[in-house]
Amino acid sequence: MDIRATPEEIAAVRGRLALLADGVPDLPADADTTPALPSASVPAGRWVNASGRSAADAGVLLYVHGGGFAHTEPHAERLLAHHLSVATGRPVFALDYRLAPAHPFPAALEDVLAAHDGLLAAGAPEVVLFGESAGGTLVLSALLALKADRLPRTVAVSPVTDLTLSSPSLRTNDGLDLINRTVLEQVCAQYLAGAPADEAPQSPLHGELGGLPPLLLAAGSAEVLADDARRFAAAAGSQVTLDVYEGMPHVFHLAMLTGTPLNTTATFLRRLADFTTRRPV
Repeated sequence: MDIRATPEEIAAVRGRLALLADGVPDLPADADTTPALPSASVPAGRWVNASGRSAADAGVLLYVHGGGFAHTEPHAERLLAHHLSVATGRPVFALDYRLAPAHPFPAALEDVLAAHDGLLAAGAPEVVLFGESAGGTLVLSALLALKADRLPRTVAVSPVTDLTLSSPSLRTNDGLDLINRTVLEQVCAQYLAGAPADEAPQSPLHGELGGLPPLLLAAGSAEVLADDARRFAAAAGSQVTLDVYEGMPHVFHLAMLTGTPLNTTATFLRRLADFTTRRPV
């Protein structure tokens, strides 16, 4: 689905993203940060629940943050988790996966898999995966690594799907985005630490993409990674819903953290809510 935007809306989103450098508001008072499930079998992370529902009833959204596989911003991640909980009607578990370069592939992927399995073992009837940027790569990698009768519904925003960095948009959108090929080369090299860039699960596009669960992919048309999302959607087939947001840069959805929702971020949250509240197949 192509989601249109006016020049004014595109400028507003970019302006909100620039404000992230100054920090984000505090977590709202209605956010419940107590553990929603027993934590003995779940890796490190933080709970945020604004849904008014229990994890045993509603299931859990497992949120895998971005940051080039190497960085984390806990304050912003907690606030995004709050928005995700409101939109999806589920408690959110924001995973603190191990970071490169100290912990390169496959450490972060192992943590995502352990969190998925641990949340189910702790009593969640369903786990929905949500990842942005590097986290989007990790949730797609997890789908290829999981061995389960019912794979989790998954949302990936602005993912790197081809770590060989072969997508045409790396060239055609150069200068339009907030990141560029040079940044991605450094990110991928640090994460892979010698592992092949043209193999799955670390490079999801190079895996066997048949039999995947329902997927929602979102990317901005101005991203250098726009074609990573397009190529993955084309290869994975009918189970993928691809939303391309006109004129939007990398991780455009984070604009919701620095003010009242814009049309773009409101649409994003509505699309997320629609996708995650469908009856599992």
